[in-house]
Amino acid sequence: MRIALFSLVLLVGGCVIQAPPREVIQPAPVAEEAAPPPAVVSVYEEPPLSEPAPIAVAWAPPPMLVEAPPPPPFPYAVWVGGYWVWQGNWVWAHGHWMAPPRAQYVWVHPYYEHRGGAVIFISGYWSAPGVGFVQPSPELVLAVEPAAVGVIPGPRPIGPEGCFVPAPPGSRRGIIVPAPVGTAPAVVTSAPPVVAVGMRVTTNVSNVNNTNIHNTNIRNTNITNVTNVTNVTIVAPPAATANGRAFSSSVPAAPHLAAARPALVQARAPQPVSTRTVMPYVSAHAHPAAPPSQAHGAVAEAHPQPVLARESQPVHAGSMSGSVRPEARAQREERALPARPAQSAPAKAAAAGLARIPDAKAVPARAPAAATARAPAAATAASKTAVAKTAPAHPDNGKAHKADAKKDAQQAHP
Repeated sequence: MRIALFSLVLLVGGCVIQAPPREVIQPAPVAEEAAPPPAVVSVYEEPPLSEPAPIAVAWAPPPMLVEAPPPPPFPYAVWVGGYWVWQGNWVWAHGHWMAPPRAQYVWVHPYYEHRGGAVIFISGYWSAPGVGFVQPSPELVLAVEPAAVGVIPGPRPIGPEGCFVPAPPGSRRGIIVPAPVGTAPAVVTSAPPVVAVGMRVTTNVSNVNNTNIHNTNIRNTNITNVTNVTNVTIVAPPAATANGRAFSSSVPAAPHLAAARPALVQARAPQPVSTRTVMPYVSAHAHPAAPPSQAHGAVAEAHPQPVLARESQPVHAGSMSGSVRPEARAQREERALPARPAQSAPAKAAAAGLARIPDAKAVPARAPAAATARAPAAATAASKTAVAKTAPAHPDNGKAHKADAKKDAQQAHP
């Protein structure tokens, strides 16, 4: 009764009892993370002893990795590796100290070029003394290399066309850093990561000799000899770096000194799984190697040496010679032939003349296979006829023979 009276009083007073509001729980914002880069494959690649052929790759190499070289094992050791190479995918060529394979051979750094949205790549190699690096001709057209099975292509190169090196460690994938020809990729290891185009590499002290060759085989090909490069300068505007600060620094040009500098991003290169070296990549579009005479433009021999036909041996009944191929039978008969007696000078001259100038009657212009097979026997018969004509018919110096009736009668009736 009291509750009803209390409710009536509240209604008369204009008070309304409201239910407490519901508490709405909103989910926390989820930060969008970029897809992790693919796992790095590290290998020991066997450097070739000459400049390999350029290949075309559809996407840019990843940013550089950190790989501090150990102390050199001997005074003349050369730091080789520590860069990206193509093996059906961009894989890391593990750095190591190596002795030059031959005396006075020099190490040539890998070459990366942005051209038409793709990368022209030439792996590092050993160069003979006095041989300069040959840049790919601007007129060269290359088919893009196919990727290995299961490889996901990366982004295309982002930046100006021309020679470049991969971006510093921790940079955005696809960004390239323009650099002069002959720059070691390891020079950008200590540079800050970049997120936009703008970083570039310039040389400070260098003697660069460019030779332009123009002939029927090679057009607009630059042969570059880069010497006395002591250091390079890396510059980047604030909009290009990840920390938003401008960057300018002088870095040693030697790859082992540049790789030994402290890196801002510790993206360390993994150790190769196997210590066995892999051979450099061979283009999937490469043609079969031409013979040395054709590769160097040599003219084929216009006058081949004459081939002397041998006299065929008779085939005895019941033997297996008839079932053997003619080539095998000819080789077997050639081995079985005894040494021939020496021929006289006229006979040799006649035989050589017949071998060089075949008889038009014996071998017609378009003879069938059977007539062609009988050609050696005909030539041999002709040579015998020629020898018979040159040799005297009687031992009496070619005088006419007189018939003797008495001797013939005695021989007929002894």
